[in-house]
Amino acid sequence: MSVPEPGDLAPDIVLPDHSGTVHSLEDRRGHWTVVYFYPKDDTPGCTTEACQFRDLDAEAGVLDAVVWGISPDSAASHRRFRDKFDLPFTLLSDKDHAVADRYGAWQLKSMLGKHYMGIQRSTFLVDPVGRIARSWPKVKADGHAAEVLAALTAARAESAS
Repeated sequence: MSVPEPGDLAPDIVLPDHSGTVHSLEDRRGHWTVVYFYPKDDTPGCTTEACQFRDLDAEAGVLDAVVWGISPDSAASHRRFRDKFDLPFTLLSDKDHAVADRYGAWQLKSMLGKHYMGIQRSTFLVDPVGRIARSWPKVKADGHAAEVLAALTAARAESAS
């Protein structure tokens, strides 16, 4: 599936979190939402990215935004990951990768000559009307959260003018 572009309506997300509560992107209308896809809980790159989003979570909240991390991991895995690293934001379980498919984040990958399907680390900034304000279809974990926060700040300023 193709990656949604800025201006596109964001594909809906209806997924359970670490506690089993179901979250819907439709319910976020009127507010900003950062949606980031990551491969696996408690791995080096995913931990780096999650901890950097954690460290900027209060600033995102001041900008009327929440962060949603999405991976195919189970709710129990998400709960352990959140607890271990004191992550204040929501982690959603996309076990069948249906949401990742709609966002173009479920892709063919390769490692050591083996090919497999998996999550491509990617992020989407969804505006208050439910459109993609910014997309990062392939990102490096380190430093990405600060880049997203800067884009959120700029997008809010632009939408206010």
